[in-house]
Amino acid sequence: MIESLVRAALKQRLIVAVIATVLFFFGLNAAQKLSVDAFPDVTNVQVQIATEAPGRSPEEVERFATVPLEVAMTGLPGLEEMRSLNKPGLSLITLVFNDKTDVYFARQLVMERLLEVGSRLPVGITPVLGPVSTGLGEVYQYTLERADDGDRALSEDELMKRRIAQDWVVRPLLRSIPGVAEINSQGGYAKQYQVLVNPDKLRHFGLSVGDVYQAVGRNNANAGGGVLPQYAEQYLIRGVGLIRDLEDLRAIVLKEKEGVPVYVRDVADVQIGHDVRQGAVIKNGTTEAVGGVVMMIAGGNAKEVVSRIKTRVEEINRKGMLPDGLKIAPYYDRSELVDAALWTVTKVLLEGVALVVIVLFLFLGDVRSSLIVVATLVLTPLLTFMAMNKLGISANLMSLGGLAIAIGLMVDGSVVVVENAFLQLGRHAKSGESQLRVILRAVVEVATPVIFGVGIIILVFLPLMTLQGMEGKMFAPLAYTIAIALAISLVLSMTLTPVMTTYLLKPPAHDGDHDTRLIAAMKQRYLKMLHWALGNERKTVILAVGAFVLTIGTLPFLGTAFIPEMKEGSVVPGINRVPNISLDESIKMEMDAMRLVMQVPGVKSAVSGVGRGESPADPQGPNESTPIVSLKPRSEWPPGWTQEDIQDAMREKLKVLPGVQVVMAQPISDRVDEMVTGVRSDIAVKVFGDDLDQLRKIAGQIGKVAQTLQGAQDLRIERISGQQYLSIDIDRQAIARLGLNVSDVNDLLETAVGGKVATEIFEGERRFPGVVRLPESFRNNVEAISNILITSRTGAQARLADVAKISVMDGPAQISRELGKRRIVVGVNVKDRDLGSFVAELQQKVDGQIKLPEGYYLEWGGQFQNMERALGHLKIIIPITIAAIFFLLFLLFNSLRFATLIITVLPFASIGGIIGLFVSGEYLSVPASVGFIALWGIAVLNGVVLVSYIRGLREAGRSVRDAVVEGATLRFRPVMMTATVAMLGLIPFLFSSGPGSEVQRPLAIVVIGGLITCTLLTLLVLPTIYRWFDEEEVEA
Repeated sequence: MIESLVRAALKQRLIVAVIATVLFFFGLNAAQKLSVDAFPDVTNVQVQIATEAPGRSPEEVERFATVPLEVAMTGLPGLEEMRSLNKPGLSLITLVFNDKTDVYFARQLVMERLLEVGSRLPVGITPVLGPVSTGLGEVYQYTLERADDGDRALSEDELMKRRIAQDWVVRPLLRSIPGVAEINSQGGYAKQYQVLVNPDKLRHFGLSVGDVYQAVGRNNANAGGGVLPQYAEQYLIRGVGLIRDLEDLRAIVLKEKEGVPVYVRDVADVQIGHDVRQGAVIKNGTTEAVGGVVMMIAGGNAKEVVSRIKTRVEEINRKGMLPDGLKIAPYYDRSELVDAALWTVTKVLLEGVALVVIVLFLFLGDVRSSLIVVATLVLTPLLTFMAMNKLGISANLMSLGGLAIAIGLMVDGSVVVVENAFLQLGRHAKSGESQLRVILRAVVEVATPVIFGVGIIILVFLPLMTLQGMEGKMFAPLAYTIAIALAISLVLSMTLTPVMTTYLLKPPAHDGDHDTRLIAAMKQRYLKMLHWALGNERKTVILAVGAFVLTIGTLPFLGTAFIPEMKEGSVVPGINRVPNISLDESIKMEMDAMRLVMQVPGVKSAVSGVGRGESPADPQGPNESTPIVSLKPRSEWPPGWTQEDIQDAMREKLKVLPGVQVVMAQPISDRVDEMVTGVRSDIAVKVFGDDLDQLRKIAGQIGKVAQTLQGAQDLRIERISGQQYLSIDIDRQAIARLGLNVSDVNDLLETAVGGKVATEIFEGERRFPGVVRLPESFRNNVEAISNILITSRTGAQARLADVAKISVMDGPAQISRELGKRRIVVGVNVKDRDLGSFVAELQQKVDGQIKLPEGYYLEWGGQFQNMERALGHLKIIIPITIAAIFFLLFLLFNSLRFATLIITVLPFASIGGIIGLFVSGEYLSVPASVGFIALWGIAVLNGVVLVSYIRGLREAGRSVRDAVVEGATLRFRPVMMTATVAMLGLIPFLFSSGPGSEVQRPLAIVVIGGLITCTLLTLLVLPTIYRWFDEEEVEA
């Protein structure tokens, strides 16, 4: 079959060449269309349900909103995890579905359940679904600025105008861009029409707050009265009564007293004010600002979406679409990171290609044969891009990293084919046989070992596609691209390579064995070693086994980690304050913090969001902030500094802030960790139980233990208590005497103190709430609230303090739940030490020192949970891989002995990998394991090439010793070539420093280290022990 394929290709040489050229251009086109992002999107399929319940405490939110919703959602098909967060006035439930579920189908299911349960929720509580976005969704963040802003602080009026522009101009313009899921507006003041009722005047006219509220609501409407036919035409009848401005509001009549109307203006101040603020945006520590976060739709192409946003923003700024000369100024733009990450990989790819070409030239000493191999090297990635587009794999660090790893492997097939053709042409130059026939024979001779060898490498990567969870989404694209690239290169090496050899290769002047100087020098040394090894079999084997045992001895000293952290070039120093801090105080503190951060060398800008924006799916409280600190290009950092140094400098600066926790993170990893595990730390200890005080106590004990361990950093205990409440406990006896209901008192509180929306006032398309409440002086302290008057139906009046007990008390600040149980999280990051050993030590200490009460239990989560799962999965995958390799070898050689012989290469290959990790101080992480898997594939390929050749010579009737020496001598060049080429393709990874290089470095170290030892041992130990595995029957 193989022979007929090669023969067909050689018969139709021109057609093959034309098809290759056409595919080349298709590939170029595919490369431009690739969906591009910095990292693979590892967020799980999730739907968020956000419920706003203004003014309710976390316990009430939990009771009235969260629990009924959680009960309704249990048992949804494909639901894997359910967690919720209850904060004052907000419930956020996150439902995580398995990866097979389509996110829109999941939303559909959730929506149906919401419709069922919606009618049972209290009035005014409506759950909504969060945007269809993922952890990588926040692709573009901006503020609104004017050219003359400078560093001055903006006034309240300016901030309100900017917020109106953001909500009514910018947001609709940006939301209509394809690929944008949502725009979360942040900062500024939301405009309101306020009716501030004076209680003294109300008493004078015998009115209540409720009367004003109803009057405002009933005096703002238009009506239609149908149609009035008039002879040949008709008029539409409409009643016009909408409030147009403050004057209309003031002129609403409340009642008539002795023939004189009482207007709203007689009892209240009517003015423009602002809503109660939930959050603010702070820019560079100098001023507040108004901005927005653009969320990309799940599965979007980041590069494309951001470039669309930029085009639109540029158009808005150029045409001056915003009022007051405002401009959109971005402070976080994902495309910068995408470009940097892609450049990291592209640079490595190009350097790899260059090195490979040089090596081929040095080894073959022939420009033409190098060119043939380069053709495969150019075509394979382009065709892989076509396949990636078809399969919907995006081009990111991991998938392109796969290509870079494959560079060395892609040429393996072609190298062996070209090298053999070169050799045969040289030998048969004199015999006058036709060039085509010689090439055909040369190709077919090596076809089987090449196909099996490359097949084995592809097979080795298949199990990676079965990885699950986060690491599955990280490494599956890598495995797919490698498998696709290798399959393509295999086909090319059997079709295009032979065709090009016929066009380009001239029979060498000497016979084809002639070695280049480099190879001759290496071979001479090698043969000395080989003869020594064959002479001292026992010593050779003992040395090899000894080296292997020693290496295994270093294994316990290798730490374990999950996936090394990627450096994104922006830092998020999250600042957590005490829960009961007021927003204004929080803003002041954030201003100081950002001023300090701006003093750190290497910082370009710092924009911080305190509290939450207007998207209900954004649960940040007024005591939390997530600043995005953008860094300058590396060239402008102090000499020798890394991102770590900059982070340490920030930590140092922020130490002066009283009573805060500072946790360093990065924009993407921060969001992704939080969305995938619900926690933003490397290790999360989750304590489950019912009583909040008890949970807090246990968490405190665990925190104390964790702090004593070496390597613990950024300890953060979820702050669930410390919120103070002004509790107004209604006395039923007292209200009964006045003939009042509980709802009467509650309505008064909601309207007079909280400010209740009575109606909406339209200004053209824009609409703003009209709110009735008391002026600030009547509600700004406990005493004033105690003195608010409540009127009974008979007209009798009483102070609030007479019908209720008013007291200040402590209560919960937030309540977290998971799978229907309350929990608290202790989060810890680990620095300068590996995760595995840290967790083991922490678990041992916690078990020893902390007694859990009945009904309370712990779970370990965070990055650690991912690592456990990944390494557990790899423990199953790796033996299966080895078994599969063994089976393929058995098929190839049809003998258990030879299969066993070649499998012995694996331990020798691992030696270098383990030593490499040990020397470089990298941990045994998921990428390192992937490195080992790749390494075994290459090692086996070399073994196969060598052994199948020696075996062929044996069948031709040579003695064992002769066959071994001749085989090893002749196959020295291709074995050295494949190994060197594979190694050099990866060398650039060792020295690259861009974003994402951290993930690929351990992988490259393993492969390079492993190849050095494995090539040596393949060429020396395999020939030595071949004799023990040889089947003697041949001589009969």
